[in-house]
Amino acid sequence: MIPVIDLFAGPGGLGEGFGSLRDSSGTMVFDIRSSFEKERVAHRTLELRAFYRAFGHPDEVPDEYYSYLRNGIGRDELLGNERFRSQAERARKEAHCSELGVTPSEQIDQIIADALKDDQPWVLIGGPPCQVYSVVGRSRWRGKDIEKFESDHRHFLYREYLRIIQKFRPAVFVMENVRGILSSTHGGSPIFRRILEDLSNPYPGLRYQIRSLNHNQDEVIDDPMKFLVRAENHGLPQARHRVMLFGVREDISERRHQPLVRKPAISVIQAIADLPAIRSVISRGGDSFESWSTVFHELIEILRRTAPEQIEFVAEMLEATNAKERIPPSPGGKFIPHVGLDRGKISPALADWVHDARLGGVCHHDARGHMRSDLHRYLYAACYAKKYNTSPKVDELPLGLLPDHENVFSPKVPFRNRFRVQLEKDPSTTIVSHIAKDGHYYIHYDPAQCRSLTVREAARLQTFPDNYFFEGARTEQYWQVGNAVPPLLAQQVAGSVYSLLQNKDSASVRVTQELTDPVPGFCA
Repeated sequence: MIPVIDLFAGPGGLGEGFGSLRDSSGTMVFDIRSSFEKERVAHRTLELRAFYRAFGHPDEVPDEYYSYLRNGIGRDELLGNERFRSQAERARKEAHCSELGVTPSEQIDQIIADALKDDQPWVLIGGPPCQVYSVVGRSRWRGKDIEKFESDHRHFLYREYLRIIQKFRPAVFVMENVRGILSSTHGGSPIFRRILEDLSNPYPGLRYQIRSLNHNQDEVIDDPMKFLVRAENHGLPQARHRVMLFGVREDISERRHQPLVRKPAISVIQAIADLPAIRSVISRGGDSFESWSTVFHELIEILRRTAPEQIEFVAEMLEATNAKERIPPSPGGKFIPHVGLDRGKISPALADWVHDARLGGVCHHDARGHMRSDLHRYLYAACYAKKYNTSPKVDELPLGLLPDHENVFSPKVPFRNRFRVQLEKDPSTTIVSHIAKDGHYYIHYDPAQCRSLTVREAARLQTFPDNYFFEGARTEQYWQVGNAVPPLLAQQVAGSVYSLLQNKDSASVRVTQELTDPVPGFCA
């Protein structure tokens, strides 16, 4: 197997994609030797997934792992089980809670050296933190304190990635980051140009060809936008646009790679329709099914007072969807047992990837609480989206549903679409870490459920397998999901990388076509 080192790993989405790739004979291709993540809760997620992989095959994963996911046993009871000592030790050696740029470089280097054991070729993957590159982050922080923004060390965390390249000379590397990096500047000069120059020439005598995963190596990359990978163009249920740089060491740069193959997009409903229907929770004033069901009547009364012309279409959509009769009695739970998920409700390819019959239910599928005023907005927005296939802008809401903000009608108000329904017939908008703050931007399309997306629904749109468990409190789980690379996209990236490393002729391309078929929910 080809060794992989994963930097800035988050909860492990990129590593999950590489680890899940198998060749046409079913043999594992890549071996995640070490992953590094500074956040403790994400590290715990990485370690648990490393434990899962350590068994080598899905059929060998013990029942105790699933018992942990079902809240049947504790983490210490699972990882401390004497029967699984070797797998737990392997997981600890793989997943490291370390912060690049803070943890002494000698310590990082020793971990990598011990993991690689001089094996060649090997692959470096990862994405430095992106907050200072994102368009939203730049506008927010620059407006507050330009000097603090310019001095933020995260502008140059890619140099930690670069340092590993300089010292260990990987055959290839894949660096992922947000689209905003293409337009980000520091000290008046473009950050992206500086990154390309540094990665192309790490130091004298070491050069890399920086390729686009969208194109073959014969094409001249004269436009930075060619490095942009659009997830919805590759069979994912999410419009996620990320920059991916594919670096190939000069001595193997004559080798060809298979560019990413375009595939039909998957819609939101094709990704989450099989999950149990649940209702939201009323966060203030007491929650009960009876109390919650009055939300429908309250919305009509609000419209009757402030926007009677809107009642007809809302009533029409409620009747068309049979929403009042389909109100789910339960707000879900950390684990919901069930007989089985209906594969026919979602994309067959995605079902193969996410479903795991051994799980016997759904994890992380509990609804967050919402104020009644937000429930009214969610219900109206879901009806509006059902009718017009778009979400109402915040300043287009009926008067009685407007948030209590003085600048609602200001032309300078940001995020006019802050209450946004994820349209059932389209891929979702980008799942980002802000989903941990509130659910306004991620409203479920079904009026009967009237809520924001659950962690599991967000994970589905990110293409995490259902048996992928996120540690921490719910807010921390949302944060991890939003910060991840979609594993199913990462697997396709891994296929392109393998097509280059396997051999020098066109045969590698033929094998890669077989490789892109997903292995259901397993990263090995």
